[in-house]
Amino acid sequence: MLDMNGMSGDTGQALPPRAAAAPARTPRGRSFLSLLLWSVAGGLIAAFGAGFAVYVSEIPAAATRTTRSADGIVVLTGAAQRMTDAIELLANKRGQRLLVSGVNPAITNDELKKQIPDFARLSECCIDLGHEAQNTLGNAVETAAWAKKNAFKTLLVVTSAWHMPRALVELERETDGIELIPYPVITERMREQSWWTSPQVARLLVFEYLKYLAALVRMT
Repeated sequence: MLDMNGMSGDTGQALPPRAAAAPARTPRGRSFLSLLLWSVAGGLIAAFGAGFAVYVSEIPAAATRTTRSADGIVVLTGAAQRMTDAIELLANKRGQRLLVSGVNPAITNDELKKQIPDFARLSECCIDLGHEAQNTLGNAVETAAWAKKNAFKTLLVVTSAWHMPRALVELERETDGIELIPYPVITERMREQSWWTSPQVARLLVFEYLKYLAALVRMT
């Protein structure tokens, strides 16, 4: 018990005054780190968006194809229109030979002859089928070996317009000293509607842009 003078009735000693509560500290370091992380994230998102806008703006929405010829022609398999355009280039003697890169091993010459009329006429003399490539990097390796074998110095590259930027990056790394002449193929979907009006097309372009960035990193 305490008496009126603040002394303990048991010990006769004064109790120490109660310590004042410490003021709450503002976590300034944590706030600054959080702000820094958000700023970096915002900068990366802005850079990604700006780069994607440039990438999309450079994809032709209409046929703007070169009239140049080359030593050889290579078509990267995919949309059917790519093959049709490549065969037409060969038929018009825009190149000496055509490489169809990335052909499914299950597809034979006879099947292609049935599907593409001009293929039957040109396959014996001037068309080579590449069955090894399974992706764009594989296309580049297959094309480089084919061009070296035929001593070609210039190549017409036929692929979809949205695929062309990445294809050229991969091909440039593998085909040292060979001039690549792009021949972009405009798909009906890209021709008929703007990419931002179709979630499917927009998703395709975003993923293709990411692959394009990865190809640039590998190149550097």
